[in-house]
Amino acid sequence: MRAVCLQHVSFEGPGAFAKALAKHGVSLEYSLVPKDGLPRNAGDLLIVMGGPMSVNDSDKWIAEETAFIRSALRSGTAMIGVCLGSQFMAKALGAVVRSGKELEIGITPVRLTDAGKQDPVFGAGPESFGVFEWHGEVFDLPKDCVPLAGSDIAPLQAFRYGDRAYGLLFHLEMEEVGIDSLCQECASDLMKAGLTGHQVRSAALPQLPKLHLTADRLIGHLLQSSR
Repeated sequence: MRAVCLQHVSFEGPGAFAKALAKHGVSLEYSLVPKDGLPRNAGDLLIVMGGPMSVNDSDKWIAEETAFIRSALRSGTAMIGVCLGSQFMAKALGAVVRSGKELEIGITPVRLTDAGKQDPVFGAGPESFGVFEWHGEVFDLPKDCVPLAGSDIAPLQAFRYGDRAYGLLFHLEMEEVGIDSLCQECASDLMKAGLTGHQVRSAALPQLPKLHLTADRLIGHLLQSSR
């Protein structure tokens, strides 16, 4: 099996997802889309990562990537969209992506919807749990999608399209080095949110093992469904 990861900045990579794929013996190819362009196809599993840009920006590569993701979704490709990646998925499926009420940065409590409690991945965990976030934009539920989780600021934090495509506004894959990179590269966001890197890091580090368990469960589910 072959997984493909679309990155938008070098400092937002697949983290714990890459480790989970390696455990299953799945190869992982990377494309830094703004620099390298899109890969030849979406593989057996497509992972679309985050980035500080907006899917509403006018760059040519954003329109091209939206079309690429739309095609992969329509063909039934297993997919995980993270943060910006989930916004790409929502836009590709016709939903509006817009500014949220405020930035969500660091550990945020989210609650599962009734459908989320029945989901094969998220239903195995607690009804309410902390996730790592770093975003300012939110989206409406795309047509034909199932809402899985929400927070006070973003009523839709996660959705599923079919059985094999998950859009996650939050980061299950985040590792310590990724948090440090975000705090350094996106320091202006911390200032806007009135937070320090130390606050974000100290709250997040104890939560990462639980998030990585869910990341493992998600990868396992998608690989099983793709065989």
